[in-house]
Amino acid sequence: MRLWYEHHSQRGAAYVALLVLLLPVFYPSLFSPLGHASPSMFSEWNSPKPRHLSLVKGALQHQISNEKKSDLWPPLPPQGWKPCIRTAHNPIFPREANGYIQVFLDGGLNQQRMGICDAVAVAKILNATLVIPHLEVNPVWKDSSSFEEIFDVDHFINVLKDEISIVRDLPEEYSWSTREYYAVAIRATRVKTAPVHASANWYLDNVLPVLQSYGIAAIAPFSHRLAFDSLPEDIQLLRCKVNFQALIFVPHINDLGEALVQRLRYPVHPQTVADEYIQISVNENKSARSGKFVALHLRFDKDMAAHSACDFGGGKAERLALAKYRQVLWQGRVLNSQFTDEELRSQGRCPLTPEEIGLLLAALGFDSQTRLYLASHKVYGGEARISSLRKLFPLMEDKKSLATEEELAKVEGKASLLAAVDYYVSMHSDIFISASPGNMHNAMVGHRTFENLRTIRPNMALLGQLFLNKSMDWSEFQQAVQVGHKNRRGQIRLRKAKQSIYTYPAPDCMCHG
Repeated sequence: MRLWYEHHSQRGAAYVALLVLLLPVFYPSLFSPLGHASPSMFSEWNSPKPRHLSLVKGALQHQISNEKKSDLWPPLPPQGWKPCIRTAHNPIFPREANGYIQVFLDGGLNQQRMGICDAVAVAKILNATLVIPHLEVNPVWKDSSSFEEIFDVDHFINVLKDEISIVRDLPEEYSWSTREYYAVAIRATRVKTAPVHASANWYLDNVLPVLQSYGIAAIAPFSHRLAFDSLPEDIQLLRCKVNFQALIFVPHINDLGEALVQRLRYPVHPQTVADEYIQISVNENKSARSGKFVALHLRFDKDMAAHSACDFGGGKAERLALAKYRQVLWQGRVLNSQFTDEELRSQGRCPLTPEEIGLLLAALGFDSQTRLYLASHKVYGGEARISSLRKLFPLMEDKKSLATEEELAKVEGKASLLAAVDYYVSMHSDIFISASPGNMHNAMVGHRTFENLRTIRPNMALLGQLFLNKSMDWSEFQQAVQVGHKNRRGQIRLRKAKQSIYTYPAPDCMCHG
């Protein structure tokens, strides 16, 4: 019996070994970074290694004076500007609208937020009734969250009730006007020719006739379809009102965000955390930075990495995987850059890796006792990619480390809801910094400027050049970073022509004095 068992065990082991050998032959996609199964599989398996070990070592060994530490945290002093969303003199609300406006918004939460503001402004220009905007399913995050799941609709309608008419749903006679209706054929009521940054007159010339003929117009695509310049003052003020007053999150997002903020400010042992809030006890002898934290938007996901065409240290396998992912996702619309990685970095066109943003923070004066909130979706490269950042800032937290399973249940798997929680926490942080420019960065810079909150803007070109210099020691790096970021810590910058009103709210949304 024992011989029979051994014989069959040996045969079974042989079959398994043969199967392992033949898998690459019959299923090459599982083993090739160019296969269809997972464009990033090899880059995920081959963990990226730190690229700036000497700088990380220098940052860990360097001691920062208490005076330097305390200079980082004070609130910004008044800068001569204050929130000032004025209402146009004697606003006249028309009794009868010209029809209904629908917009279909793609992108992530912050791109959609800007699109909502523009949609309200376009409805005002056209004297139309706005239907609560439809949020498209995000092709990257596969998120189907609706406007009502993210934003407080009643508050939105109530704040704007004296400006425009807003309805949750179309009346029965227009119930046919759905996203599916426009997806299968060319429709007379769909406007798909709106140019990027179109003027108010373009809408009056091209969309108003559709409204007058059919009583409804659906504009898709709509992102970035309204200019930032040459608009009436009341339209600019309305966009400010939407962005900074009308758009607030639904209560359970605010509640979770507030709970996370309290846990960051007053950390306690997880076992003492209550279901909704924590009991706060503050020691009177806390240090100058006690209860303070930095929110870091670590925009380092697979989508971003593929789009940037930069090299992130994962070797040939990672480069091939990102090239394949780029091809699958954008079908050739985003090509490899004509510039080398060195040229891209020296121009400031490469997003900072977790390791690099950690070195920037350390050079600015933050240390291992700094509480860091990681506002981010899944990090490309996993834990290995953020290992250096975690060494520099061991008190780093995120949603999953701070919230209970019950609290996360309402937002888990919904990228837009998770982003909304990050937005709330970031707005309530003492300092905000983003690892690369993008919609979250732009929205947060604008909103925090409006509230005069401290925000650090990385000097991407300077940092790119510094990280290319492999012979630079820590003291040289720190001095260069300090000098290069002297005026990038929350100072108000006035909006220039063609710049976004959502990133630069002064002077349109603010008053001088």
